[in-house]
Amino acid sequence: MSSHHIVKEKQEPALIIANGEACSKELLGQLLEWSPFIVVLDHAIYRVLELGIKIDVWMGDFDQPHDFDAIRSSQHPLEIIDTPDQEKTDLEKAIDFLIQRGFPAANIVWATGRRADHAITNITNLVRYKDQIRLVLFDDYSKIFPLSGVFEKWYVAGTPVSLIPVGTVQGITTTGLKYNLTNETLTLGHRTGNSNEAENDGMVTISAEKGDLLIMECWDL
Repeated sequence: MSSHHIVKEKQEPALIIANGEACSKELLGQLLEWSPFIVVLDHAIYRVLELGIKIDVWMGDFDQPHDFDAIRSSQHPLEIIDTPDQEKTDLEKAIDFLIQRGFPAANIVWATGRRADHAITNITNLVRYKDQIRLVLFDDYSKIFPLSGVFEKWYVAGTPVSLIPVGTVQGITTTGLKYNLTNETLTLGHRTGNSNEAENDGMVTISAEKGDLLIMECWDL
């Protein structure tokens, strides 16, 4: 499996491969197909090498020994970036890096599953970047992204759409959902918009006046 670089750099989302639970090869292949720039986080490099994926950047705090020369040779040309800052997660460092490099968007995979603390942090941290870069986190069961401005999308009737606040979100208004909200408040741990769905084939709109909201398109395999 390898990424192809036919699409022009920075016109399509970069891809960040974290080190959580692996997704299906089908999903990973679809993401690689449209990603001209691949960033791999720390120990995920070995799983990526086993899949034969060509990457562009390998980032991490590298707190364990690696054969850098061998990995660089197998992935030439490869940019290796040491990120020792312990105040940020590896995923945050990768997002910061892509923002600095001028990428307008990034998809993220292998960022859920395994350790719950890592998964929760990776998901909720998406909101802090909503005004700097378009982020979408994928696994085999979910597509997760932060609300930025007014969200509008055409859905098939019955498509699950969950609204998960990070903290408290005020003034939430939706149309096109089975259970619409009108200027309402959601608070993580108290009231969320879990397991809503598109009422009919057609447009769904979601907006909020204040706070950070995650939109999750979910499905069961």
